[in-house]
Amino acid sequence: MAIALDADHRDLADSVAGLARRHAPIERTRAAFADLAAGKRPEIWDACIAQGLHALHLPEEHGGGGAGLPELAVVAEQFGRALVPGPWVSTVVAGALTATLPAEGTAAELLRRFADGATGAAVTTPGLVAITSGRGWTVTGVSEPVLGLPGADEVIVRATADGAPVWFRLPPAAGEVELADGVDPTRSVGRLRLSGAAITPEHLLPAIDDDDVQLIVNTVLGAEAAGLAAWALDTAVDHVRNRHQFGRPVGSFQAVQHKAAMMLVRSEIACAAAWDAARSVQQGREQQRLAAAQAGLTAVPAAVDVALECVTLLGGLGFTWEHDAHLYWRRALSIASVAGPEDVWARRLGELALSDERDFSFVEADALPELRAQVGAVLDEVRALPDDAVHSDGWAPARGGARRARLAEAGLVAPHYPRPYGLAAGPQEQAVIADEFARRGLEQPTTVIGEWALPTLLLHGSEDQQRRFVAPTLRGEIVWCQLFSEPGAGSDLAGLSTRARKVDGGWILTGQKVWNSMAHEADWGICLARTDPDVPRHEGISYFLVDMRSDGLDVRPLRQATGRAEFNEVFFDDVFVPDDCLVSEPGQGWRLAVTTLANERLSMGTQLAHGAAARVRDLVESGRYAAGRDDALRVLGRNTGREMALSAMNLRSVLRRLSGLDAGAEISVQKVFSALAQRDGSRGLVSLLGPVGAVDDDGHMLDHIGLPAVLFGGGTIEIQLNVIARRVLGLPR
Repeated sequence: MAIALDADHRDLADSVAGLARRHAPIERTRAAFADLAAGKRPEIWDACIAQGLHALHLPEEHGGGGAGLPELAVVAEQFGRALVPGPWVSTVVAGALTATLPAEGTAAELLRRFADGATGAAVTTPGLVAITSGRGWTVTGVSEPVLGLPGADEVIVRATADGAPVWFRLPPAAGEVELADGVDPTRSVGRLRLSGAAITPEHLLPAIDDDDVQLIVNTVLGAEAAGLAAWALDTAVDHVRNRHQFGRPVGSFQAVQHKAAMMLVRSEIACAAAWDAARSVQQGREQQRLAAAQAGLTAVPAAVDVALECVTLLGGLGFTWEHDAHLYWRRALSIASVAGPEDVWARRLGELALSDERDFSFVEADALPELRAQVGAVLDEVRALPDDAVHSDGWAPARGGARRARLAEAGLVAPHYPRPYGLAAGPQEQAVIADEFARRGLEQPTTVIGEWALPTLLLHGSEDQQRRFVAPTLRGEIVWCQLFSEPGAGSDLAGLSTRARKVDGGWILTGQKVWNSMAHEADWGICLARTDPDVPRHEGISYFLVDMRSDGLDVRPLRQATGRAEFNEVFFDDVFVPDDCLVSEPGQGWRLAVTTLANERLSMGTQLAHGAAARVRDLVESGRYAAGRDDALRVLGRNTGREMALSAMNLRSVLRRLSGLDAGAEISVQKVFSALAQRDGSRGLVSLLGPVGAVDDDGHMLDHIGLPAVLFGGGTIEIQLNVIARRVLGLPR
């Protein structure tokens, strides 16, 4: 999936991709390595100027396109995918940094120069020291390597004077640009050496905020990284789909499929993180800091990993100079080095996360005022009512109470449901409703398993079933469990053996279910049973609603590694289920189960129950950890980054639906990434504890021990990787 979401951005991406194909074919780039390393302009530079892509982001009054960072990100991604050579990235970064300044004096002149087609570079790395000299400065030192410096027409430079920044436009013939042997042969890279260079007032610039530097650099490089990762993924998938070994396509082997699927996961996360950084330019400074650090931590490094996986899937072919894979790998390594170490960004994000949270809302605070007033009035009523009773343990929802009843009556328990059960709320309306709950410090209620069962009834159930079960569930009067998994049918759900035999007035169910969440507290269960053993196994399954108080039903809680009993095994010994509790027709169970599981996977992909950043933040603030503070902040940063990446993907899913686009691979990717994020996040948390972890007073170890519930609940990671490989990437069975 690409960064571009709306129609204008998609059109821009298509146009840029076409321009890159015409003017920067890879064979032409290969033939010009020496010239490119020396800073000579490639053919595509003139095409960029003709199309205005070099100045897309600059102010219109100075000859630019008047766009912004989101548009730059769209272009950078496509140029990364095409491995476009030359100075575009270094030039737009220099121009974007200049555009953050008041458009007057030297800054205004630079903007006009960049708009006219001058190439540029920005020296933002340490190494240059400024000393006052009259009304100006004398600058000495050697910078770290800078992309695009050799051959740049205009260079903006950051030096330091007693720790404070001094920014200036490099005067002509000042200092020496030392050409370096870059890892990426498609771009120039060099160091700036200044030996007492005189910087007079006409060359000085106002100080550019470090926050702007981080946001602009990490967004552009993160977007390019997303493009590099996308190419690597496409190339690897195409190869393993067509390469044959042992008499079958290489892509049919599960190990290969899992590697390719994880490449997609990393690629999608990089795309989401870069997109989120780009959109943050329209938000406050604290939001920009979080998004910039996240792009440096997540988006840029992902290209290195995905490019290397591409090389390994290509095998020896990918390790040759003639194949393009190593060029993308080199580009990824180069920009990751320029962006800076992951550990630095992890610590930076952790420090920021102590005081700020990323805002993923997508509606204005005053949007849909009539709905806000309507919902707000109900919530004010609810707040005045006594609290409903809640369970102290487990995952079961609160039983019905006055608050829950009023919310259900108003359609606010599940506002996305159709009327009369909900408000038929779309994504924008749901966001407004969630905002109103948050403003009043109220939690939106959940029906837990009901959130997976009720959509199936609304789509496929009879009117009588909807009347009997939907509203009471929303009121909290009915608690559900799911009776799908069996000892011999876990991920391979179609292998279930529980039988349903037709009798007068209903069905007799016999068999065993297992790993059923909260079945010992449930009133009703959604159950799959085999009604026809003589047809293909997917066709002989039916979908039943089972009263958990039925004769012959034996629910036995299973004590987990946590010491709790939230799962169960359920035995059916000739349990009678009446005809009016069969959903749809006999044999339609598999089709209905897909609806249920789709809702399950979507729900589970949007929350982190283990290793949450909030838990790590509380630990850091308490000081109850044995590791050093920097280590603790890095863990907090990485956990925060995972949550931000997942939230960015969720928001992109919503916006895609609002644009009429298919959700694509996002649900499957969210499921995998959510599970991995919880595993890695929880492991990172417990790594900080030291001796206090041996007694677990704060529940951190219990949080970690409970991980398996999310690692294989709703489908194991490995099965979900199979789904991604076959259904999303199109790899053969």
